[in-house]
Amino acid sequence: MTAMTARARQLTTGITRDPDVIEEAQRLRYDVFSAEYGSDLGATTPGLDADAFDDLCDHLIVRNAESGDLVATTRILHQREVDGVEHFYSAGEFDLSALAQLPGTLAELGRTCVHPDYRNGATISLLWSTLASYLQEHRIDYIIGCASISMADGGHRAWRIANHLQQTYLAEETFRVSPLKALPHLTHSVSAERPAAIPPLIRTYMRLGARVCGAPCWDPEFRCADLLVLLEVDKLAARYSRHFLGKAS
Repeated sequence: MTAMTARARQLTTGITRDPDVIEEAQRLRYDVFSAEYGSDLGATTPGLDADAFDDLCDHLIVRNAESGDLVATTRILHQREVDGVEHFYSAGEFDLSALAQLPGTLAELGRTCVHPDYRNGATISLLWSTLASYLQEHRIDYIIGCASISMADGGHRAWRIANHLQQTYLAEETFRVSPLKALPHLTHSVSAERPAAIPPLIRTYMRLGARVCGAPCWDPEFRCADLLVLLEVDKLAARYSRHFLGKAS
């Protein structure tokens, strides 16, 4: 496992397929997601958020070097590990047929979570700098992923955020997908309401240049709304490209 250090918090990060480390990540995911979405996530092993995709993925982890605690994680599924886009995790929520026509290499980002005590710029920057290096090393052209929003309030906040993101960050027609299970509509319109605060991870996606690929999907197991987002790696916002990859503008 390679590592980089953020001096302020003594954080290290790297990419792994070590089963013991993956289990730590699965435990963190369960703790974070079950608390945020009020769901047991359909877990087959108590306390672990695990599925069949974990064995196919490279897992990016961030650890507190002093305590040894794993504090953030995400996983990357390269298209070489699956037989077409219909076998990505997000194909269980969206019709991805349009993305099958894209030239270049596609990868899927998933199960991204950060421990509440570490949701700050340093941790998220470290997470993304490691991801950016991975994308460059593996010559990935597009990365997709499901951005989740809790529906704990019945969906009002999710609809407000989804509407705002579709109005402001909607992808071109080439990248559009449709949800397999549409998000239930509320009994009143929320389009005129002031947008709710966008979750930090989704806000980071947008700042990096990601776009929303269409309408949200309803995930009843996680009790959340999911938006498919796509990032064209060569269109990273200039300042982030310089920061993460050392490229000149």
